[in-house]
Amino acid sequence: MLNNSKKLFSDAKKVIPSGVNSPVRYFEPYPFFVKRSQGSSLWDEDGNQFVDFCNGYGALLLGHTRKEIITAVSNQMKKGTLYTTPTALEIELSKLIINNFPSMKKVRTMNTGAEATMTAIRLARGFTKKKKIIKFEGCYHGAYDTVLVKAGSGSAHNGISISDGGLDEVSRNTLVVPYNDIDELEKTLSKNKDVAGLIVEPVLANMGLVLPEKNFLKDLRKITNQFDIPLIFDEVVNGFRISEGGAQQKFGIKPDITTLGKALGNGFTISAVGGKNEIMNLLSPDGKVYQASTYAGNPISVAAAISSIKTINKIKNKLYPKLERYCKIMVDEIDDLATDYKIPHTINSIASMFQIFFTNQKVIDYKTSKKSSTKKFHKLFTNLLKNGIFTAPSQYETVFLSDSHTDQNITKALGAYGLSLKAVKN
Repeated sequence: MLNNSKKLFSDAKKVIPSGVNSPVRYFEPYPFFVKRSQGSSLWDEDGNQFVDFCNGYGALLLGHTRKEIITAVSNQMKKGTLYTTPTALEIELSKLIINNFPSMKKVRTMNTGAEATMTAIRLARGFTKKKKIIKFEGCYHGAYDTVLVKAGSGSAHNGISISDGGLDEVSRNTLVVPYNDIDELEKTLSKNKDVAGLIVEPVLANMGLVLPEKNFLKDLRKITNQFDIPLIFDEVVNGFRISEGGAQQKFGIKPDITTLGKALGNGFTISAVGGKNEIMNLLSPDGKVYQASTYAGNPISVAAAISSIKTINKIKNKLYPKLERYCKIMVDEIDDLATDYKIPHTINSIASMFQIFFTNQKVIDYKTSKKSSTKKFHKLFTNLLKNGIFTAPSQYETVFLSDSHTDQNITKALGAYGLSLKAVKN
């Protein structure tokens, strides 16, 4: 029973819109309220333990309350929490990021993924002196007008194509094309001469999980070079999670601008944007592209990010093979279970991420992802939760593994998937 969570949700609705501070946190009849976390698990206000496969929507690559990161943050807190002046820590962090992501010649840190992508788009417009931005249908780059057009994540889950309150004159400058469709992209670019840049999640993690088809990313790089427009890789989710150098390292692509977040701080609020010198030098005060934030370079978050990257780099030769092995074990077993139960399905996976779609059709873009049965997915999610496994409540999110997961966690999760898929069948 979730009596405390039920009461807390009732209280929350009186003072918080819809009772939650982010739409993806809501699920019927009400979300559980977390009291604490440790390693691979969450405990709610009723004392129930859940093995966490949501992991802060990908942020907690190293798991909850990772010792190295908590120690670094604790040490910094004793020295101060906010200076609003430069620190040596910021230089150290930028050098670490550049070492892992060589396409980023200069880096500016900020607070959220949305802030980073917003700055990346502004930089592209400042660099090209053009207005239009191309994004892909179902890609989620943050909750602001320019990119909240046919977006994924909670926007897709709640059926919102363009948010009320958004400005038509802003969204008109955002051109949307299907993911994995180079021909349609080329047609769009040929018809529009005022394109300032193209932004893309290399691997879509906000539409379930959708992978780039063979040569798609290489073709993206080729065509953006051909039309002389900046290529922006939104690696807020992909960065550090697919590899220590993100999707761009795995697929061998060098974007012009990159955004990072999530695993960069392993649970602490921090993001970054970086890229070519000639683009990054446009940022104020030396340049005329304005970006500012009181909390940018916050020493607490910077200390967490430094520790996160150092830990990842130290254990990378064990970390990524372990996560890939766990991912393959889970995907293979879930596929077998769904097949045995004769449930129409397809599973997409890469590195430490996977998602099941309840459709026989291959999921390669937003249109095909929308063919999946969300009713069956909700039944799966609800039954997993009953069996102590927490995944993101939306079909249009992703299952994330972390370094804190153990063999016992995987065994428990697979047992729960077996029971839950049986419930889906029935």
